[in-house]
Amino acid sequence: MSASKFRVWPGRPYPLGATWDGSGTNFAIFTAHAEKVELCIFDSAGQVETARLVLPEYTHEIWHGYFPDVRPGAVYGYRVYGPYEPRAGHRFNHHKLLIDPYAKALVGELRWDDALFGYKVGDRAGDESFDKRDSAPFMPKCRVVDPAFTWGRRLEARPWHETIIYELHVRGFTMLHPDVGNSVRGTFAGLATAQVVSYLRELGVTAVELLPIHAFVDDRRLIERGLRNYWGYNTIGFFAPHPAYLGAGDLGDFKAFVQQMHDAGIEIILDVVYNHTAEGNYQGPTLSFRGVDNKSYYYLMEGDERYYNDFTGTGNALELRHPYVLRMVMDSLRYWVEEMGVDGFRFDLATTLARVDGAYSEHSSFLDAVAQDPVLSAVKLIAEPWDTGPDGYQVGRFPPGWAEWNDKYRDTVRAFWKGDEGKLPELASRLSASSDIYDHRGQRTWASINFVTAHDGFTLCDLVSYNEKHNDRNNEDNRDGSDDNKSWNCGVEGPTDDPDVRRLRRQQMQNFLATLLLSQGVPMLLAGDELGRSQGGNNNAYCQDNEIGWLNWDKTDKEGEALLEFTRQLVALRRKHIVFHRNRFFRGEVIPGTEVKDVVWLRPDNAEMTDSDWSDASAKALGVRLSGEAGLLHLTDHGEQEPDDTFLIFLNAAHEDVLFHLAETSPGALWRLLIDTSNEGAESSHNGLEAGTEITVKARSLQVFVMEQRSAS
Repeated sequence: MSASKFRVWPGRPYPLGATWDGSGTNFAIFTAHAEKVELCIFDSAGQVETARLVLPEYTHEIWHGYFPDVRPGAVYGYRVYGPYEPRAGHRFNHHKLLIDPYAKALVGELRWDDALFGYKVGDRAGDESFDKRDSAPFMPKCRVVDPAFTWGRRLEARPWHETIIYELHVRGFTMLHPDVGNSVRGTFAGLATAQVVSYLRELGVTAVELLPIHAFVDDRRLIERGLRNYWGYNTIGFFAPHPAYLGAGDLGDFKAFVQQMHDAGIEIILDVVYNHTAEGNYQGPTLSFRGVDNKSYYYLMEGDERYYNDFTGTGNALELRHPYVLRMVMDSLRYWVEEMGVDGFRFDLATTLARVDGAYSEHSSFLDAVAQDPVLSAVKLIAEPWDTGPDGYQVGRFPPGWAEWNDKYRDTVRAFWKGDEGKLPELASRLSASSDIYDHRGQRTWASINFVTAHDGFTLCDLVSYNEKHNDRNNEDNRDGSDDNKSWNCGVEGPTDDPDVRRLRRQQMQNFLATLLLSQGVPMLLAGDELGRSQGGNNNAYCQDNEIGWLNWDKTDKEGEALLEFTRQLVALRRKHIVFHRNRFFRGEVIPGTEVKDVVWLRPDNAEMTDSDWSDASAKALGVRLSGEAGLLHLTDHGEQEPDDTFLIFLNAAHEDVLFHLAETSPGALWRLLIDTSNEGAESSHNGLEAGTEITVKARSLQVFVMEQRSAS
């Protein structure tokens, strides 16, 4: 259909994006400094431009028009006219086809070519030159969608303190899964496969946290090295799912995946990247925001707007102080909750989102907007509370209502089990939901998202198998990735057939898993850790869309099966016993209405820890008694007491065995051993033991006991 055959009506400035209303499609795009905006219509494959239509109206800095002849499935992009003056912050170039910032679906992939840049690559004038080549042949296009979808039962939000998070990659989780068909591997449909849903349900996790699923592009430098931006922290569209994750399907595949997970009682948390975009620094391509309105969308350098403030190490930062940019982020978040059914978000480099005039502020526009929003303030919000800018480390400083990735938990637990000295005081704090960091302003234990491993860094298997990173296949001369891993290879670097080393590694992995799942706060497991998955020592597999980054289900051996069963037992233990996930911080004080303390820290001889004990840097063994009595402190929503069993945990990170004495019990009670990581983690005893009994806790191992009433003889 030629442009002359399209009917063009004024339309409305709201909602932004392409909105099908059953009769036609309204297009609206914000740009404060543009002089004209053209809507470009393409054939269904996105190959041939069939019409260019000028948006006829400009209202409140929004260009808009209504097209009765444009229906769902229509493929489109924008060309935006305006000044090209980089030093003034303007980078308009109508020769470059642009992705709609509000596009709900994309068609095709980005193909790298110099025509994607607004300037002449290689010209002596650099980014101040002007390129007239058409970028459309190399660009993904936008698709008009019909949002209709009939949801089944919505999942009631699970209380934070009951949450167990499982971090996974959409593609990597199923690419090698034997029960997932080839046609849907690496997609949302693959994750919705009955066997995958059953696996997650049997594992016992309550939420999956997906690495970025917003549409992203592969960096040119990675493509040229034969690599990909596997993790996806390179967003180009905040409303559209990454096309590859849809496979041959449409948006319904994502919604069906959400529905399947919800039916299994599993929430969906998205890892979102609103801090920067894929357009990079001043030498980057013109794909969307830069060409729509560079000066509005990006945080430019004051005094020379040719350059970008960069708090993320990626070349740019979104300008969330601008009302329309903030509106885009808020609209995106609400869209994923209200239209796509997700239950929460983990915000990558969240400090950047909360910067005001370059500095972190608890009262930034973004944090204030989220706090007052009736939709978003009710979902799970997790901050990665740091970025790479000045004073970027803000752990413990996000406002009430937010949970945070707690890297202090990770580092402390790793250092303790590695055998570092002087870790007992901090370990006790980390096991107690890091009350030293989060117990203020009415925050609860769930403010601390505890993790030992995550996508960024060693897997659990590699944490106990490598002293050094091995990132050579990233083609960066092993310079990338952290050098501070607090890892220990148990005596041999990498794979080994030595049975003693392999035994010790299994024991250490069980120590980490038990510590994580029995700590107060919210635990987060990295997908594959429960199977002993390795990345070959690569601690920065962001570019490895291959067997390094994928879960290898076919090669799960007996050791992996045993570790999986151990993890399932731990998850079940945590979920069954609220003493491991109390909603209140422990005080080390007598529980009101009882005669016992909520938590008691013990020396191996069963004496309560003193100040001098805590200051003994050589001490590497610690006991903790968790009281299950509820008293007047631990109550249900209906005001009823919520008692539980009492547990005793012994942790020994020393290289020699340590004798512990079992703590006092209530009258007529005994201690029964539940977990011993030196004994493959299996339930080790069905016979109760008297208080005061001497127990040998093997070197680098953990034991868990439960107090039970003596059975009648």
